[in-house]
Amino acid sequence: MDLLEHEGKQLFAAAGLPVLPSAVATTAAAAREAATGLGLPVVVKAQVESGGRGKAGGVRVCRDLDEVATAADEILTMTIGGRPVTGLLLEPAVDIELELYLAIAVSRAERAPVLIFSRHGGVDIEEIARNHFEAIVRRPLDPLLGPADYQVRDVLRAAALDGERRSPNGRPLKEVLAAIVRALWRLYHDRDATLVEINPLAVTTAGELICLDSKVTIDDNALGRQPELAESRRDSDVETRARNAGLAYVELEGDIGVLGNGAGLVMATMDQIETAGGAAANFCDIGGGAGAARVKVALSLITSSPRVAAVLVNVFGGITRCDEVARGLLEAFAERSEERRVGKECRSRWS
Repeated sequence: MDLLEHEGKQLFAAAGLPVLPSAVATTAAAAREAATGLGLPVVVKAQVESGGRGKAGGVRVCRDLDEVATAADEILTMTIGGRPVTGLLLEPAVDIELELYLAIAVSRAERAPVLIFSRHGGVDIEEIARNHFEAIVRRPLDPLLGPADYQVRDVLRAAALDGERRSPNGRPLKEVLAAIVRALWRLYHDRDATLVEINPLAVTTAGELICLDSKVTIDDNALGRQPELAESRRDSDVETRARNAGLAYVELEGDIGVLGNGAGLVMATMDQIETAGGAAANFCDIGGGAGAARVKVALSLITSSPRVAAVLVNVFGGITRCDEVARGLLEAFAERSEERRVGKECRSRWS
């Protein structure tokens, strides 16, 4: 489950990570009021479960209340990464001297959490990771003990902060960064996260380290241990239907629906679609041994997206009866044909 930025920052603050005072708004009027309370200039940020907000225009620096209202009106109508903006986060603007990147994420390759750090954070971190591998520090962590002292020192060495520099409260900046690394681990561990990311972790001109963004993903299977976070779950109607049916369904951004049995087969299928120049709109994993009824539900979920122009079915017959799959597909198509016929008759009666 992905948290919105303001939800992630609430967890940051509770874990002792440095964040700015902020306010959440869902209208332009509320944004103006929030900006008045925070003091100008402010940054108005789209709240959406998607990356790339800055490049999409979903993050604006506003120096007066009219700019705040205009930015709020525009951002609230935006769709970023295929998802609608659900609200706004307002924070005081700060003068940034350096943008760092810090994260802890699950690594399938390492089969462990991995500490990730770069001195070059910000909106271009993906490009840096692709083209400047040496600029990224990656350290696998003990899943019970977290970062060892030498791993924290590796981060401090890569940060290359002035050893004599101190924060406004007199604490050496290196000590502050070390404390942030350890606090981020505690948050990752205690909240059953699969990803906690700060990008950027900013060094301000005043010598403060501030978490200017948050990205937190919680393991869905651990939500029973995180009841207050489970209440924030925002599944779409389709995702809710899939979960209730015991199906794995994921919404994507292409126009080809994918139905398969097994996560590996489904992912390989999507790779082949992309290699051929296409893009998946969604996928549904029916699992092994699925019967016709399960296949029928899966196809109805896939075709409920208006973006789906075609469906690719890839089923391994060794664990699922292909006649059951065929029967489920035929029943689903027959039902959709009947719905269209009834709809056409209704429209003709009212025309």
